[in-house]
Amino acid sequence: MKYKLIALDLDGTLLNDDHDISEQTMETVIEVSKQGAEIIVCTGRGPQNSIPFMEKMGLMGYVISHNGAATAKVETREIIHQFSMDHGALTPYIEYCREKDIHFDVNTAFEMFVESVENLKVEVRSMYENFLTLPFNLPAWTDLKDPIVKFTMFGEPAQLDEAYKEFSTWTSDLNMLRSGEYFIDLMDKEASKGNALKQFAIKRGIQQEEILAIGNYHNDITMLTYAGKGIAMDNSPIEVKAAADEITLSNNEDGVHVALLKHCLS
Repeated sequence: MKYKLIALDLDGTLLNDDHDISEQTMETVIEVSKQGAEIIVCTGRGPQNSIPFMEKMGLMGYVISHNGAATAKVETREIIHQFSMDHGALTPYIEYCREKDIHFDVNTAFEMFVESVENLKVEVRSMYENFLTLPFNLPAWTDLKDPIVKFTMFGEPAQLDEAYKEFSTWTSDLNMLRSGEYFIDLMDKEASKGNALKQFAIKRGIQQEEILAIGNYHNDITMLTYAGKGIAMDNSPIEVKAAADEITLSNNEDGVHVALLKHCLS
């Protein structure tokens, strides 16, 4: 099968634990692109801190960001599709975070807001630096110029496990998922990597079986199961591996390189 569209997650997949792309993996992705496949990044990050990795590889095209809530064009930073949220639906989650002292941020397609940049804890500030993100102070809802596409909680895994269990008992139309060990994301109910990838493929005239997707966490499951070939990294949780068609090496062992070499360059 000649794959026409290659969907790659960033953190824990394309990027190693140093938050970078190895030279070997980068060369392989570039070669796959040269041979005609379209590369699209599908990530929980926003466009502002995911597009630079496409540019680093010399690739144009698009990124599916915020776990499918916003798709952006690399060259122009234009948002070609987004799922917006009703800020009123976030009120009980914000109140919960404040009560439990859990950090949260509110995201539009290109901007991220926190309650107080000046009072960020050291570990929170370090997290944003690792993700190449600069948050702003959250204004009044009426002063936000662009739609909200994602709400993210950041905390210790045990604390977030408890929050996830609690939220699962609430009545809500929002899509809730764990996008990492330290994160819970809330988005519009229609927003997911799989749905965004599907809509993108339909617009490009690409068939489901012509798509290869590689990811490593729970937020990747929808795209792994939608793609004709879904590949999980060896560093994935067991549920992600079970949802995939096969497993490659870990993100620190150039697993993306190995998978693309096997399925696109062999």
